[in-house]
Amino acid sequence: MAIAKGWELVVGLEVHCELATKTKIFCSCPNQFGDEPNTNICPVCLGLPGSLPVLNYMAVELAMRVGQALNCRVEPSIFHRKNYFYPDMPKDYQVSQNDLPINIDGFLDLPDGFRVGIERAHLEEDTGKTQHMGTSGRIHGADYSLVDYNRAGVPLLEIVTRPDIRTAEQAKAYVAELRSILVATGGSDGKMEEGSMRVDANVSVRKSVDDPYGTRCEIKNLNSLRSLVRAIEYEANRQVDMLTNGERIVQETRHWNEEDGRTSSMRSKEEAMDYRYFPEPDLVPIAPSSEWVTAVRESLGLMPADRRARLSEATGGNLGTGSDTIVAIVEQGLDEYVLAAVAGGGDARRAINRVANEIVTPEVAAKIDVAMFAKLLVLEGDAKLTATQAKQVLAEMIEQGGGDPETIVVTRGFEAMDSGVVETIVDALISAHPAEFERLKGGDAKVTGFFVGAAMKASGGKADGKLVTSLLRSRAGLASER
Repeated sequence: MAIAKGWELVVGLEVHCELATKTKIFCSCPNQFGDEPNTNICPVCLGLPGSLPVLNYMAVELAMRVGQALNCRVEPSIFHRKNYFYPDMPKDYQVSQNDLPINIDGFLDLPDGFRVGIERAHLEEDTGKTQHMGTSGRIHGADYSLVDYNRAGVPLLEIVTRPDIRTAEQAKAYVAELRSILVATGGSDGKMEEGSMRVDANVSVRKSVDDPYGTRCEIKNLNSLRSLVRAIEYEANRQVDMLTNGERIVQETRHWNEEDGRTSSMRSKEEAMDYRYFPEPDLVPIAPSSEWVTAVRESLGLMPADRRARLSEATGGNLGTGSDTIVAIVEQGLDEYVLAAVAGGGDARRAINRVANEIVTPEVAAKIDVAMFAKLLVLEGDAKLTATQAKQVLAEMIEQGGGDPETIVVTRGFEAMDSGVVETIVDALISAHPAEFERLKGGDAKVTGFFVGAAMKASGGKADGKLVTSLLRSRAGLASER
């Protein structure tokens, strides 16, 4: 569902990611998903009188790691009390950062080169989780509610973009790239299905890029990329319909219903003043030394963008960093496998295609020794195997959980067909199909497939398709394909 023609979509995202610490941000309770409800709690995360918070050093370091990967400046920061009443926050306030966050003014470049500005990435504590029991699963109509405080006090990093995103697909690409960065830094596992990464989307529309931003509505707690795209597109078109009918958009927080494919009103949107922020009196300011910040920056490994660039460089730039194939290989964490095969003598473009189309997952790659995969690529590159034969050999290696491709070649009776024999087959086909050959000479490239297919049939699949194509073009007086 695209946005109505003649309107511009404006989106800003707030992504909450749970940091991968062993304990919570202000106490020593375990930071673990899936434990029995209300077993990982203590007086601090329950906010009992007389309890005092102690800041988790690793939460600060992970926040800085993510901030550095997002090209932010690490700044001195302080914690505030954000006051509000919800039953999943037992002390009736959340410890967060307001006007002095730890990370500010960064950016994230998407695989296609589009840049999304990062306004801030600040530390805070997560809330508990409320489960409304009843047919609707929501508070309205619930028979009763249960609260699990295991999540209360888990360290969160809230990453806030500038309103730079203009399509739902850009929003999806941003969240996917951010998730890969979170995993690469070790900052978070990025598991949206477990709630360790949750997205709020601020959506508005306007008629022209010259118009001021429209009134935004915030869609809360989107927990999948599919929901993110559908919710943004629905909400944008809802606002367009209202404005077209002369109605006014009210700034509010809205809920996304995946089954109905609709957003619905939750509450009027709070402003900063509603939360009555004031500095947290029980925590000292965070003032990372320049040495600490430098050490964190230097400890970062290659980010997804760097890894895509390495793969592109291995192909001589024939595949760009935004190529769907390269993006998919890096997302699957198979780029090191490809580069190891290239180091073993395999052609980079061929390795990338085989991994993307046949191997696909890390689990399959683990079955095949990369040296054996490289050997297969060399056999194909030296024309000792046709592309079809190489695919069959690889399929057998996958099926049997490894093996030596040369052994499989012997077992299957694959051997290279002499080029002279291929020439004889091609010449015979030209003589048998003069009309099709005249079409080829006239520049009809589609007829090449007919001849290649016929040559493969005549050779029992042993002819090299590239050699067949080259001979055909030579006989037709056409330039060789690059």
